[in-house]
Amino acid sequence: MTYFEVLDPRFADYIIPVCRLETLAQGLRWGEGPVWFGDSRHLLFSDIPNNRILKWDEETGAVATYRYPAGFANGNTRDREGRLVSCEHGGRRITRTEYDGSITVLADSYLGKRLNSPNDVVVKSDGTVWFTDPPYGILTDYEGDKADSEVGSCNVYRLDPATGELRIVADDFVKPNGLAFSADEKQLFIADSGRSHDPSAPHHVRVFAVSDDGGLRNGRIFAEIDPGIPDGLRVDDRGALWVAAGDGVHCLAPEGTLIGKILPGEVIANICFGGRKRNRLFMAGQSALYAVHLNTRGIGRT
Repeated sequence: MTYFEVLDPRFADYIIPVCRLETLAQGLRWGEGPVWFGDSRHLLFSDIPNNRILKWDEETGAVATYRYPAGFANGNTRDREGRLVSCEHGGRRITRTEYDGSITVLADSYLGKRLNSPNDVVVKSDGTVWFTDPPYGILTDYEGDKADSEVGSCNVYRLDPATGELRIVADDFVKPNGLAFSADEKQLFIADSGRSHDPSAPHHVRVFAVSDDGGLRNGRIFAEIDPGIPDGLRVDDRGALWVAAGDGVHCLAPEGTLIGKILPGEVIANICFGGRKRNRLFMAGQSALYAVHLNTRGIGRT
């Protein structure tokens, strides 16, 4: 069964003909937040409604519970010291798991008001933590605890852990979701998944220039995503943007053209590159975790 669709000749070079799409874990209620730990050869990923973070071992293929309860964790990443940074719907906060396993709260409020439900997170090379804060974790009791928004808006934030400063860098999104820096960190891609609850709302990825002072400027629509909504984002070393979408994963060329798709057969919520050479695309989906080797490499740490 073909697991990919070539929409532009450029995408054919991403596919390795002898590789197949693999299912690594099943029985998820909503998979999210895959993050690769190359130093210990495992992947962590969230299963939000089941309130757990799972661990897939590359050597054995075994799947085990890493953390339960997990605060209805959604997006995950690693900081520059290799520590796990997580978005928790339940606590409406960003946390860091220390080397000894203890948990440090990095942010849970803005100007004295609780955050909505942090969704996805990236860490810049200067150590700053950038995250999105839509309301998905407070809309129902399924992915967190139903509640009203205290901040009254859905923002993108930049946190400086060294000083504790938390500031809004974008406040004009309907539902900000996945985000990813370009390789040189001069651009930041951010998904708006507003169409999840309103058919007339945005379903696109925007791109911003990153200012030297840590702000964002010159935002523009990079690409519309259809079907479904854009969710998790990753950039590869060719400058292509990979987008989790309603029918799988979309590959966008550096200028924004949709050139191909990976099609596991269900909605994909988030993605990451991993493996020893960062050439394995991991996909957390509606019910399962998938992976495929590609002829490209994701940027970032191994």
